[in-house]
Amino acid sequence: MIKKIITTSALTFCIALTAQAAEEWSLAKDSDGVKIYLKEVPGSKYKAFKSVITINANIERVVAEQANAEKSCNWIHDCKSSKLLKSEANQAWVYTRFKAPWPVTERDSILHLVTTKQDDGSYIRKIEASPTYLPNDSDYVRVQSVEGSWHLKPLSDTKVEVTYQLHTDPGGSVPAWLANKFVVDAPFNTLRGLKAAAEK
Repeated sequence: MIKKIITTSALTFCIALTAQAAEEWSLAKDSDGVKIYLKEVPGSKYKAFKSVITINANIERVVAEQANAEKSCNWIHDCKSSKLLKSEANQAWVYTRFKAPWPVTERDSILHLVTTKQDDGSYIRKIEASPTYLPNDSDYVRVQSVEGSWHLKPLSDTKVEVTYQLHTDPGGSVPAWLANKFVVDAPFNTLRGLKAAAEK
């Protein structure tokens, strides 16, 4: 009986460790002030990413840059065009078209963003796909699944730590090499672009 209890406890402990390991982030890139972490997502063939950078600007400047949907293509990776569809209180719906290397069909997305200010002065912008907000465009593959957030945390009056975390399923047919490249290149180039825009 004791042996059975020990065996069961050991098995439970191993399962718990395996589950914990699956949830852990692993560093994929650390360059030019940007750190990119990746992790597996159960039930998805695409990895989630978490990226972090420090921007030399005040929090209001970074928030303003983030909120300007019409100019966000200046810093978002592979962005072709972007426009604000609707703004209501702390919510926004943004339509974006993305470039893609031949022969992959270009993507478009509709994101619902909810921005809240925290007690410590930081801002959290939750990101979620809203694919049915507009009819599909036959020239693009609509991204159906996006879930993530922006966390803008003031470190001082002139420094902001930005954490960009996302998991997405681009839909359609995407080569494995492109999917693996995207989860590193997209956050890396996006954060560097945001830093450059906010520090101007």
